[in-house]
Amino acid sequence: MNLEEQIYLRKSCRKYSEDEIDMNLIHEFLSAAEQLNDEIEYSYEILTRDMVNVRTRWSAPYYLAIYSEKRDNYLENVGFVFQQLSLYLQILGIGSCWVAMAYPKSKRPDFIITIAFGKSDDISRDIAQFKRKSLSDITDFEDEKLVPAQLAPSAINSQPWYFKHADDGFDVYQVRHNILKRQVLKKWNPIDMGIALAHLYVVNPDSFQFQRKSDFENIKGHTYTGSVKL
Repeated sequence: MNLEEQIYLRKSCRKYSEDEIDMNLIHEFLSAAEQLNDEIEYSYEILTRDMVNVRTRWSAPYYLAIYSEKRDNYLENVGFVFQQLSLYLQILGIGSCWVAMAYPKSKRPDFIITIAFGKSDDISRDIAQFKRKSLSDITDFEDEKLVPAQLAPSAINSQPWYFKHADDGFDVYQVRHNILKRQVLKKWNPIDMGIALAHLYVVNPDSFQFQRKSDFENIKGHTYTGSVKL
């Protein structure tokens, strides 16, 4: 099975076994993972449960703590890189879940977010079980090319992405939520945007390109993220 197939199967996992994992597989994969911007420096640590402060009702045997320097689109870059890993882990029978409410006990100022992971038998679902906006809600006109992005996970299933067709691909926007939602999602939704872009990259690895235009259209209620060619 390949990464693309996992897009249509993956679920955020919250039930794990204590089985050991060959962490070298993670290191090897991330050493070759694509970035939105190769100039952004990021790093990660693999932590065990006792090394993390967890504020969820469930926990995992392992957590990936993600760190990044702060540059343009750095949060989108985090989502882009590590969603590729999440899809890869699924191939290995390893479930994962992006977790905003888990923090390394050893704090660093460049910490961004964690991903819980571990071996699991509860890592896949039928596509009919996805609860997602319709294509017509996330783009100016329906386009099957956007289905992989449509199926991306997001914080509290907020699905903040919007795609406007352009001559050479899509201009990509993040929905600007109301004040209360923005307070909760302001850091996480840019990561979600990167996750959706990762799905588009996985399906179009040879043609995918990301850039930030200077002549993009302003859309009321949305913030410009960048533009992609597929």
